[in-house]
Amino acid sequence: MDRPQNWQPIEVRVRETVSHREPGEEFLFYRSVAAGLIDAVQENCSRGAFENMEGAGQLSSDPITNLKYHFVVTAAMLARFCMEGGMAMEEAFSLSDEYIRRMDCCSNLAEIVYIHDQMALDYVCRMRRLKKNIASSKQVAEAIDYIYVHIMDRITVNDLAEAVCVSPTHLSRIFKQETGISVSEYIRQRKIDMAKNLLRFSSYDFADIAAMLAYSSQSHFIQHFRSQVGMTPKAYRDTNYMNNWNVNREPFPAAEQAATSSE
Repeated sequence: MDRPQNWQPIEVRVRETVSHREPGEEFLFYRSVAAGLIDAVQENCSRGAFENMEGAGQLSSDPITNLKYHFVVTAAMLARFCMEGGMAMEEAFSLSDEYIRRMDCCSNLAEIVYIHDQMALDYVCRMRRLKKNIASSKQVAEAIDYIYVHIMDRITVNDLAEAVCVSPTHLSRIFKQETGISVSEYIRQRKIDMAKNLLRFSSYDFADIAAMLAYSSQSHFIQHFRSQVGMTPKAYRDTNYMNNWNVNREPFPAAEQAATSSE
């Protein structure tokens, strides 16, 4: 297509007084939504991360319009990440469109932030339900829900069995039948998923990540990570740190499970 005769490229001036923050926190938020981590998303919303415009980039000189533009970016990214996590394309896009329409009616910053938080919680709750759908029994679905809520804690089969009111032996048997893996292996995989997100999108050191995920020591975490991923946390971070845009680089657990179940 020929350019219009009066077309001129825009000269971008780098302003010394404006710096853009690293996008790691935003992408960790998107991954948390797509992973169904309701507590992490609620924490992000409760501390007002979305409305903090420091280093976010100025898209408009008008504060309300600027936040609206950032809202549209967030809606598009949530739809994309959730589709990669297993959400149907039509559902993801329809949610994004609906919340953008609601946001467009907002007349002040507080209303925009409120709609943003509602959108994030809607997406994350849908992703949580999607992940629970791999289970056919109420007990296994509740056990999976417990694991996601307590992913930062030390979780045992006995803890899960007590939470869902069945014996540890019975839970272990039906969990393996319905998911194809043991309870302990499922917990290990979900903790490693969280560790990958933290390594990619945060600056926490390995000792901090080990403590956050309730490992007994940093060495235990490194050993566990290497056995699951095939490389050390350092090698993983060196390869993947801030590698944000290729969300297809690693499939989400839900996508992996859906592919396995369809074979």
